[in-house]
Order: sequence, then C-alpha cells, then structure tokens
Amino acid sequence: MFSNGQWIFGILFAIVFAVIIFMAYKKDFKLHQKYYKGSVWILIAFVSFILMISAIKYIFV
Repeated sequence: MFSNGQWIFGILFAIVFAVIIFMAYKKDFKLHQKYYKGSVWILIAFVSFILMISAIKYIFV
C-alpha cells in the first residue's frame, strides 16, 4: 500500500514534528503558567459535563 520511501518519510516527519512541538512548548512553558493558570478546572468541567450527558443517555435509554 505504501512504498518504503513513504514509510521513511512518514516516520521522519512524525519524529521531527514531535520534537519541534516539544521545543515550542518548552520555550513557552513560563507564559503558559502565567496566562493559563486555572484552565485545568475548565477542562475538568468540560469532561464532567460530557460524562454527565453520556451517563444520562445510558440511564434513560
């Protein structure tokens, strides 16, 4: 389905992409701590809301 060259390109692309994303996150870590302090609670509320909707669906259906 894929040639060897395509497999090699895909693997190298994924590795380089992950390294670049990691470096960018590491560079901006202090800014994230300053400006997004408390955003974890928003994520927890969102996930809880989705789980609550799913639970209601399975309870009443």
